[in-house]
Parts: sequence; structure tokens; C-alpha cells
Amino acid sequence: MKSTALQSTHIALGAKMVPFAGFNMPVHYEGITSEHETVRNGVGVFDVSHMGEFLIEGPNALELIQSISSNDASKLSIGQAQYSCLPNDQGGIVDDLIIYKVKEETYLLVVNASNIEKDWDWMASKNVMGAEMKNISEAYSLLAIQGPKAVEAMQSLSSVDLSSIAFYNFVVADFAGIEHVIISATGYTGSGGFEIYCKNTEVKQVWDRVFEAGASFGIKPIGLAARDTLRLEMGYCLYGNDIDDHSSPIEAGLGWITKFTKPFTNSEALKIEKQNGPKRRLVGFELLERGIPRKDYSIEDQSGNEIGIVTSGTMAPSLGKGIGMGYVLADHAAVGSALFISIRKHKVPAKVVKLPFYKK
Repeated sequence: MKSTALQSTHIALGAKMVPFAGFNMPVHYEGITSEHETVRNGVGVFDVSHMGEFLIEGPNALELIQSISSNDASKLSIGQAQYSCLPNDQGGIVDDLIIYKVKEETYLLVVNASNIEKDWDWMASKNVMGAEMKNISEAYSLLAIQGPKAVEAMQSLSSVDLSSIAFYNFVVADFAGIEHVIISATGYTGSGGFEIYCKNTEVKQVWDRVFEAGASFGIKPIGLAARDTLRLEMGYCLYGNDIDDHSSPIEAGLGWITKFTKPFTNSEALKIEKQNGPKRRLVGFELLERGIPRKDYSIEDQSGNEIGIVTSGTMAPSLGKGIGMGYVLADHAAVGSALFISIRKHKVPAKVVKLPFYKK
């Protein structure tokens, strides 16, 4: 079991630690609902240092990235980031990721913790053009400082005007007494804030300074359980649940990051799928009666026929109702369509809704 550089800090704070993606990670500190609400209304900090980081460099860096990713990285300027995915040869997804353009011919790729080795091997197998690849995952830490008060709470820690960093943009600047930190206006909560990339040797200082600066704003540490409820309220996909090796980006509603302006892995087949329409689609749904949908619960039509399966579900803290995402046959995917979720022996009525579930 791996651990992040802050493991002893989390334990000292009373975190419940659980195995996640091969790491010992904090799942919650004082409780999922209160942590969720802290991020929605104030500011909270996640240690997500289990995520993987690859540097792709050299004159062939962009060529490799363009050939393996669904989005168009040629549109990136230095200081911009882009959400994308890595299609496989069978129509599924190797992983979803964020691509940062750090310099000309230097890109940072941030991948899911459970897929670090898999992604590295996949990219290496496609690197026929000889781009320089470095796996820096084990040397770097990542903190997600999220919530509507993040800018105000963190401004004293940097000489950069944090409010000037646009969504999906970043700067390399001073932060918490450390030079050359990546301050990225990204995150997976839908409540604003930043992600901070620094070396493992620097992260304890950053963590401590962040909590000092945020004390008067009610800053709290946040675990992975609230990270999951926050992302689900936004309808953001989680790899291994809502997308995987067997789900296509078109089915998953990721057509907006699937650009056919250039060739990439399996792009011709995905283009045909988009033109013809997929046989199933990932939808968001809300329960019309009490209940909590869970992963792998059956989705049925009014006659009791199975038409799909739940991929993610929870009792949404911000909404006070059961919500979920799942794949259903395409003719049941329209907003407003009636569904029934099989929860134990009960068929709980639900309806397809437009994402995100949570609207500010």
C-alpha cells in the first residue's frame, strides 16, 4: 500500500483511512455531509497526491498527445489546461486526464491514480515518434483547494492575483513560501478553487500555510467521500464507474472533448458512432421517492424490462434527494424519460434530468 507525503498529517487529524487505488487515503474526517457543505459554501482542502503526473517533452510531444487523446491539444496556449480522454482501439476509454501546456514542447499530463501504470504503458506503446516521456508521479504532490472562498482565503499566500486565473488556466508562481508551484484553476467539485502541484518535500509546508491562511474562513480538510458526492452532483464522470475500457466517449456524453479535426486512436470508428448515434447513453437521473441508488443497480422500464445499469449514485447532500448516473438504451435517454431503479426488492421511480444536478 502506497501513501502520500501527508499520511501522518491525515492520521493526526483523525481521518478515517481506507485503501484507494493502491494508496492509503483519507475517506473522511468529521463526516461526509459537513465536508461536502464546507466545499459548496466555503473552502476545503483535498490531498489528491495519489494522482499520476507525466511530462511529455521535445519536438514530438504534441504529435504524440494529438495521436492518443480525443481533444485537440494544438489549441492550447502556454498556461492553459484541457480535459481530454485516451480512447482505446476497441471503442472504450483507457483513461480521462487533464493536459497542461507548460512551455513550448513541454506538456504535463495528469491521470487517475488507479491507471498510472496502465496509462504509461499505453502511451509508451503509441510513442512511435519518439517524444520524451517522464513519469514524475512519485515525486509530486497535489492539493485541491476548493470552494467559493478559495481565492480570498489563499490570496495572501501568492504574489499572483489569484482571481485573474481563468477556469482551466494556470500559472507557475510562488505559493505558500515555495517558488515555482503550479497554481491551476481546475478541480472536480464545481465550486471553484485551485489545484496546487508541488514536490513531496514541499507539500507539508504548503499544507500548513494553507490552513493558517484559511483559518478565518473556516477551512477544513476534506476526504475522498465528499469529493465523490461533489463530483456526482456536477455530473462529472469517475473512471471505473461511469467510464472505462468498455464505454465510448460518445456514449458517455464526452462528445465535447472528442474532436474529429485530427486523427487519433480509433477516431474513425468513433466518428461513425457519433454520426449514427450510440445504442446506449450515460444519463443523469433523480429518484422521485426516497432511496439511494448504488453502482450496478438495475435500471428498468415501466414493464420491468432491464434497460440499463447504475454507474454512480448517492444521496445528494446539496439537494436532499437520491441522484445517480447510468447507461440506458438510447430511446430511454431523453430528459424527462421515466425510469425505475431496482433498489433491493423495490422498483423506485426516477426520471432522466439534465446535468449538472447541482446548479449554483
